[in-house]
Amino acid sequence: MQLTTTPLSGVLLIEPRVFGDSRGFFYESFNAKRFREETGVDAQFVQDNHSKSSRNVLRGLHYQIRHAQGKLVRVTRGAVLDVVVDIRRNSPTFGQWCSAVLSEENKLQLWIPPGFAHGFSVLQDDTEFLYKTTDYWMPEHERCILWNDPAIGIDWQLQGAPVMSEKDKLGALLNAADVFD
Repeated sequence: MQLTTTPLSGVLLIEPRVFGDSRGFFYESFNAKRFREETGVDAQFVQDNHSKSSRNVLRGLHYQIRHAQGKLVRVTRGAVLDVVVDIRRNSPTFGQWCSAVLSEENKLQLWIPPGFAHGFSVLQDDTEFLYKTTDYWMPEHERCILWNDPAIGIDWQLQGAPVMSEKDKLGALLNAADVFD
């Protein structure tokens, strides 16, 4: 695997080794020992999630204020713009964001440690998004930051009006949100 650091400390872009021939391809999407050795992160994943979405669906910006989750995310069909926002109040990059296109073609993954809000916009129809988490989903601790908060200024690369849940439409502005100390 090849690691690329991002402007947000701890957030890593991961490129797996892909072996392909006329039959198709193979790659190891996760290996706990190699992940630990390469990233320095000793993550214990407890839950796998899988979503399917159409173009212009926007999900996020989600996080859990207690039982914060680390996430290892990837796309197996289609493409997304994956977005991470630093919500660690004492971080030098608090309120800043970074993004990466994750797609079926590039097979890139993103490691998002606890302390960040996460979301994605769907760039192609019938996109399938998979992610592993280091803690269980606990709706009572889930929070959402408003996707279009002008203080953050994310370019979601939308090709029309976003399709969103009511929860995501009603997210909090960063300056009023529960964040990590």
